[in-house]
Amino acid sequence: MLAQLIDWVLQVAYVTLMIFLGRFIHMNPSILIIILFVVLPPLFYCPLCEIFAGGQTFGKWVMKLRVVMTDGSKPSLSACLLRWLLMIVDGPLLAYCGVLVMLISRHNQRFGDLAAGTVVVKLRSYNKIQVSLDEYDYLTRNYHPSYPQAADLSLEQVDVISRTLESDVPERITALAQKVQTVLCVTRRETQDEYFLRRIVRDYQYYSLEEV
Repeated sequence: MLAQLIDWVLQVAYVTLMIFLGRFIHMNPSILIIILFVVLPPLFYCPLCEIFAGGQTFGKWVMKLRVVMTDGSKPSLSACLLRWLLMIVDGPLLAYCGVLVMLISRHNQRFGDLAAGTVVVKLRSYNKIQVSLDEYDYLTRNYHPSYPQAADLSLEQVDVISRTLESDVPERITALAQKVQTVLCVTRRETQDEYFLRRIVRDYQYYSLEEV
């Protein structure tokens, strides 16, 4: 709600500034000019920011929040537009119905989030899961982790593992698999180094998502 308030203040400030500039230079703009430069920018501010800034508006950036899909991936174009359209229901036009829905929904989602399949998360939670969810197939509901120690890894360490797997250099993969096994103090179940590292990454995903 604070993020939304910051965005509204920014939008009002923009409109006020445009009106002031118009009067200062004694402009008598046409309706088209007013629509293009005064009405449309604040109107499309939220969806455009969420689409091109990875799920963040200025208000969400200040409050360290981000819009993501419910599986943790980046919001799609259709999801951002649907969230924006349903502000008609969630916002002041219908007495902030979205606030009531947020209070009773499991993940504090407003109606627009429920319809679009999105959720607003803390930035530190997103930073922890974004690599795994953007680059790997999502875990199935019946997935059972093999290495609880994977939860102790950092995002940077998982990124190193992911990039090493992408390099497809057997020597590097073998060396890293041995190092990961030593650092985490685990007994390997997989005979192949690549499968072991991929299992470590997937287990990291599992435990990271449990915390979001």
